[in-house]
Amino acid sequence: MSNAQLACTYAALILSENGSCNADAICNVTKAAGVPVSHGMATAFANAFVGINVEQVLNSISFGGAASGAAAPAAAAAGGAAAPAAAAKKEEKVEEEADDDMGFGLFD
Repeated sequence: MSNAQLACTYAALILSENGSCNADAICNVTKAAGVPVSHGMATAFANAFVGINVEQVLNSISFGGAASGAAAPAAAAAGGAAAPAAAAKKEEKVEEEADDDMGFGLFD
């Protein structure tokens, strides 16, 4: 991603908070940040943010850590018991493959 695209993304996120995300406003923010952006690129980013509630989108993002809220007990009940069993089975298979020695080695 180029600096101009990144600057437009940040400007659009900043401007969408108060609902004034348009091409001219994006150009003004990026100009103040010292990043040259074409009016066409600013228009494309402004059009991409039309009708999007950025706060709602950001609040719905999950970063993959522990499950949050009421979903944690359900997730633990659904996959909590199966994960250790699968890991143990995989370890057994690895040990079997290690026993397939051909009977000679570097220092035999």
